[in-house]
Amino acid sequence: MSTGARADAVQAVETAVEEAGLEVERPDPESFVVALPGQRKLNTMVWLSVGEHSLLVKTFFCRHPDENEGGFYRWLLQKNDGMYGMAFSTDEVGDVYIVGRLPLPGITPEEVDRLLGCVLTYSDENFNAALERGFASSIRKEWEWRHRRGYSMRNLQAFRHLVEEGDGSTADA
Repeated sequence: MSTGARADAVQAVETAVEEAGLEVERPDPESFVVALPGQRKLNTMVWLSVGEHSLLVKTFFCRHPDENEGGFYRWLLQKNDGMYGMAFSTDEVGDVYIVGRLPLPGITPEEVDRLLGCVLTYSDENFNAALERGFASSIRKEWEWRHRRGYSMRNLQAFRHLVEEGDGSTADA
């Protein structure tokens, strides 16, 4: 691939993150770490790296599940079917990432913006459901621990139903 295509892709990423007003770090001239604010997953850090032939888009989604591995990974694979330009992936220990690799010709600021929007959507919209599938017991323990000590339950409210169905009672907030 020509250095012109790489330079164009770097410029496309620079333009997209600048126009979106996103927080960005530059670990090297052809790489970007972009912070995307979310609702469920409060911050999604995205690595964009312009290589010789492609643009790599990668973000950490969550660690290896504590339980229900088969159901957890099956659910992620089913999610892959409807995703644009990227997919859920795991590393050697089972931690989960969202990864995409697109060819350099055609990388425009609009395409970078679309990819960042997609990775944020996939990360944010699927985060709580993934936690419910792979970490339900830990969530219940955390709820109980905080409840006993009178700590805030605010960031656990999305999982209230796990506690209520786990013991048959209505959990105090």
